Amino acid sequence: MAYTTDLIKNVSIAGHGGTGKTSLFEHLLFAGGVISRAETVESGKTTSDSTPEEIERKISIHAALAHIERNGKKINLFDTPGSSDFIGDVILSFRASEFVLLVVDCRVGVQIETIKLWRNLEKYGKPRGFFISKLDEERADFNKVLADLKEKLKVDTVPITLPMGAGSGYKGVISALNGKAYLLQGQEQLEREGEIPSEYQEQAASAKERLAEAAAEGNDTLMDKYLENGSLDNAEIECGLIEALAEHKIIPAFAGSALKNSGLIPLLDFFARIAPDPSSAKDVGIDAEGKELAIPIDADKPLSALVIKTNYDQFSGKLSWLKIIEGKLSADSEAFNLSENKKERIGKLYICQGKKLEETRELYAGDVGIVAKSPSFKTNDTITAGDNSFHYLPLRLPEPVHSVAVSAVAKKDDDKLGEQLLRASEEDRTFRYVFNAETKETVISGMGELHVNMILDKIKVNQKIEVEIHVPRVPYRETITKKAGAEYTHKKQTGGHGQYGKVLLEIAPLPRGENYNFINAIFGGAVPKNFIPGIEKGIVEGMARGTMAQYPVVDVEVKLVDGKYHPVDSSELSFKLAARNAFREAMKQANPTLLEPVMNLTVFVENQYLGDVMSDLSGKRGRILGQDSVGGIEEIRAQVPQAELLRYSIDLRSITSGTGSFNMEFDHYAPISGRIAEEVIKAAQAFKVQEAEE
Repeated sequence: MAYTTDLIKNVSIAGHGGTGKTSLFEHLLFAGGVISRAETVESGKTTSDSTPEEIERKISIHAALAHIERNGKKINLFDTPGSSDFIGDVILSFRASEFVLLVVDCRVGVQIETIKLWRNLEKYGKPRGFFISKLDEERADFNKVLADLKEKLKVDTVPITLPMGAGSGYKGVISALNGKAYLLQGQEQLEREGEIPSEYQEQAASAKERLAEAAAEGNDTLMDKYLENGSLDNAEIECGLIEALAEHKIIPAFAGSALKNSGLIPLLDFFARIAPDPSSAKDVGIDAEGKELAIPIDADKPLSALVIKTNYDQFSGKLSWLKIIEGKLSADSEAFNLSENKKERIGKLYICQGKKLEETRELYAGDVGIVAKSPSFKTNDTITAGDNSFHYLPLRLPEPVHSVAVSAVAKKDDDKLGEQLLRASEEDRTFRYVFNAETKETVISGMGELHVNMILDKIKVNQKIEVEIHVPRVPYRETITKKAGAEYTHKKQTGGHGQYGKVLLEIAPLPRGENYNFINAIFGGAVPKNFIPGIEKGIVEGMARGTMAQYPVVDVEVKLVDGKYHPVDSSELSFKLAARNAFREAMKQANPTLLEPVMNLTVFVENQYLGDVMSDLSGKRGRILGQDSVGGIEEIRAQVPQAELLRYSIDLRSITSGTGSFNMEFDHYAPISGRIAEEVIKAAQAFKVQEAEE
């Protein structure tokens, strides 16, 4: 059955690792009648954690998608990873969803990833709520968690369900929305709807009044009625909540225990009745001039869709996940891949329940489905009915933070390894695979050591390729600090026509980041115009390897001031060789210096580790730029040389007992000298010797 836009709800379940997201996902599928039994994460049989690496490690690594039919609505549920190493699949799930449910462990409260996810959602104004989990555990305290959310995230939540008791005395939840209690029935049974016990009547009435206030915030007419009468009826509350949530004016909160099947039925009912449907949302397009456009999700427009994920299945082959944003996509049809500028035949369409694919004929705007074996489709591609005037904004993914250089132990496996790394980078856009021609290394980068190691382990197991890794070489640069000049004459007699070219160059430093500027100051035809391109090519070749450690030269202005040619023996090649050597001679006189890349680093740590992290950054030649504190979670902003951060994911994990995380991106190049520069030059010379021997 195909569901129209108004009957679709897309919900992502997200949160810090270990809060119970996968258990909630699994038990919601059980409560929704999709599966006959909810499995535990430890069993390795859950619907969402289906890959060998997820089963082995007992964590979610990939986003999983399943759907539940509830009251005539299709609820698409995404289960997302909790580790920051796998943030890419969280972000694609957020892009495909109109509502995000953040799971918070009632014994722990707000954690680092909770705050980072909240900031991401806040940045884009995505409607969201909280599920306070594990209320049957000892030390459970629902109200304490709500207070923690208010303190650390500066948010007043609106409880939709309330717990009856906590820990060993936990009995179930109350729905403030429909005035019913949902009582525990046992480990493998669904909760039972009943009347609210007398001891919770006052609490339920207070929560209902808070709901009425929140509903009134979503609609001016309802606000007038609420102010006049002091109350709203159930239909009015529901209507107001729908509007208020779609406009991100309220943050609902839910109580429950997934493993006890508690709090799930009222949560599903909320998804079906209150959660925003896709028609309330917009995606972001880019027009031909690079301007961002708000694109409403609308089934009445011609087809347009975004490829949000690519993965490879051993049975089905390449699978492309699409979020339909406009129109509808039909099986056995044609679509146009705007990003690749080619038509693509759409064969079968699928929706999925975890790893199980179910065939469907149509996907309407707002829905998420899968196209199998489409050669040109890749993540971030825009798919349309024809030649669109815009394409969709690519997923906003963070830069990788952990890199290693890799090679196959057996040289015969190099090409096969490259193919597998390329496929991995297609499946996961937070994973990078490049060959660095400068350092002669294959470098892979990911969101952490765990992320990178899991990809390499998968290749090793599936492809039987032994891989060796080492710390990648840092891409240093060379520049000059003063003006200098040099001339060089290239002269060679070989019988017949010889080679002759003479150039005089002056070089001067440029501001950092301006790279290169060439000025032709020749007057009077000392060098004919047809030889000038050869001179510039020679300069560029000279800049490819500096005179200190043979790193590329940057931020230099080169002026051609004079030269001489021979009417018979001069050629473009002669002047190119003369210019290259003249540049190198001039550079030796211009007080050259080494430059190292410096990164912008943002570190998130608990307050107890702040001193150790700050001290470690100082030892890494870091410069602290600022610091913010959000309820016990510290955000440290610093600039640190890249050479000091090559193993930072490992260092930070050790310092913070695995709780810290960080983001980083390149900022600028900065000069280095003294002992550090000497070590860089020595290492470069050793590399050249090794390279020559090989």
